[in-house]
Amino acid sequence: MAALINPSILSADFANLERDLQVISTADYAHVDVMDNHFVPNLTLGLPVFERLAQISPVPLDGHLMIDDPDRWAPAYAEAGAASVTFHAEAARAPVRLARELRRLGARAGVALRPATPVEPFLDLLAEVDMILVMTVEPGFGGQSFIEGTLPKIRRARQAVSESGLDVHIQVDGGVSRDTIERAADAGANVFVAGSAVFGAENVPAEIAVLRDMASKHTH
Repeated sequence: MAALINPSILSADFANLERDLQVISTADYAHVDVMDNHFVPNLTLGLPVFERLAQISPVPLDGHLMIDDPDRWAPAYAEAGAASVTFHAEAARAPVRLARELRRLGARAGVALRPATPVEPFLDLLAEVDMILVMTVEPGFGGQSFIEGTLPKIRRARQAVSESGLDVHIQVDGGVSRDTIERAADAGANVFVAGSAVFGAENVPAEIAVLRDMASKHTH
């Protein structure tokens, strides 16, 4: 399974998002964090901005909805042009129904888990989703340190996916850098969200290539 690098535009310059999307044009997706100041204590951007970014981005958008009531709001992001829409398990009332609706609208459906949320309740539902996002920091802020205690959860998810024979990606988000990406890949992740590690690099395309190469040598 190929290693995918999804830079988080949470670490981009919000006054120059079009420019910074061009800078990451060699990435696989652009990871867009949507925060509502309710589910997480931060506020980023909403549907109108997301829709416009989808129109001008050189790479597909990977929407990560850190919001309350995704059952109501998430489908609109699929309609706005997201290639992938991930909602939080802790916030969804009917995750299977929501995942099916996202797929019906043409987006990949992902379910995200906070560091303390167990993955086991969702392993029987693998056929309903395209991706499991294991948060490797507490959601809400960029620049946090990778939580090593999430690695066993990634391993359990990868084992279940492998045994199922399904094409379900395992994404990690938070503290992903040259220092941590190999351990996350060893554990079973194949999609890597990196924010400050990418946008803080002197040469962004080169950093994307380095991270992809490092992860590719360790993906399952």
